Amino acid sequence: MQFVYKAKESGGKVVEGSVEAADQKAAIAKLREQKLSVVEIKQGAAKKPFFKPKVNSNDIVIFSRQLSTLVSAGVPIVQGLNILEAQAENPAFKSVVGSLRGDIEAGLSIADAMKKHPQAFSELYVAMIKAGEVGGILDTILERLSGFLESSEALRGKVKSALMYPTVVFSAAGFITIFLIVFVIPIFKDIFSSFGAELPFITQIIITLSDFLRQYLLYTLPFLGLGGWLFKKWMNTDKGQEKVDDISLKLPVFGLLLKKVAIARFTRTLGTLIKSGVPILQGLETVAKTSGNKVIERAINSSRDSIKEGGRISDPLKKANIFPPMVIQMISVGEETGGLDTMLNKIADFYDTEVDTAVKGLTSMIEPLIMIVLGVVIGTIVIAMFMPMFSLGEMVG
Repeated sequence: MQFVYKAKESGGKVVEGSVEAADQKAAIAKLREQKLSVVEIKQGAAKKPFFKPKVNSNDIVIFSRQLSTLVSAGVPIVQGLNILEAQAENPAFKSVVGSLRGDIEAGLSIADAMKKHPQAFSELYVAMIKAGEVGGILDTILERLSGFLESSEALRGKVKSALMYPTVVFSAAGFITIFLIVFVIPIFKDIFSSFGAELPFITQIIITLSDFLRQYLLYTLPFLGLGGWLFKKWMNTDKGQEKVDDISLKLPVFGLLLKKVAIARFTRTLGTLIKSGVPILQGLETVAKTSGNKVIERAINSSRDSIKEGGRISDPLKKANIFPPMVIQMISVGEETGGLDTMLNKIADFYDTEVDTAVKGLTSMIEPLIMIVLGVVIGTIVIAMFMPMFSLGEMVG
């Protein structure tokens, strides 16, 4: 059962929240373990605000770097969390850090406390923190985790910047084209119809399209919305997501970029986990869940099954036909020499550079491509409308 409570902290600050427990007595006991003095408690779910603030990836990157610095300087973890809670700007993340501090003060391990907040800390994050606690190298793990998250955020930023420009331009071009067809073309149609002459074929097509959109646009929008909603529902299924991910990796230009990003993420993540002392099977399971691509996830899970049966990581990855031969060979060498983590990080460094180069090349290639597409679309409409003007004298006669 869930209980909503209002309680006081040891400093006298009043806090509100909810707690899961078998009954009210157990709920009060849980809150007392967190050094909270219960003022009011009742059964029920906490009200969710309509616009609930979210924890974003940048919050986690900054938090990891700051906590790494504090722990390395010898500041106790609870005191460090208290400092970070006070300076957190995002209310949602501030609440998460406060909850972490309370759980750790109550006796929970750092990893277990973080596990209660999946919206902020991924399985990968929790696995690395757990390895750091067990090995007594939490400061080292936090340092590696900070570097890893900063690299991942930089990689994500590169891909977003490459995709943002064409998305905005094509969206704007789409709206302009629809505006021309729906509102401007009918004016020319009225002018042409007054002459009663036969129009060029391309002009007839544009006018027919304009008539169709004006007549049926309001009726087609709900169907388009329904189609988008059904597609999104299908994408949320494992089969749908895997199909979309498979197609995305095979796209002419963007597919290669997405593949390089996936390889960089896979190798960087697994290399960081292994170097941090996470067991290889647990590391592969974590990497599979955080890969962001169902096709890559399936290949990683095959590698995990191969290791369970006494095989190697590289063989199932080779069969997946996703990873380039160089990556397979380097992973194979890493397995044979016992330096898999080093080899994986070298692959990640190489593909980070490849992604950077690909993004720059893509950006320089997209600009002329956009100009060509816009020129063809807008130019076709303009030519279709002005072609009858060339024979205006003949039409009037």
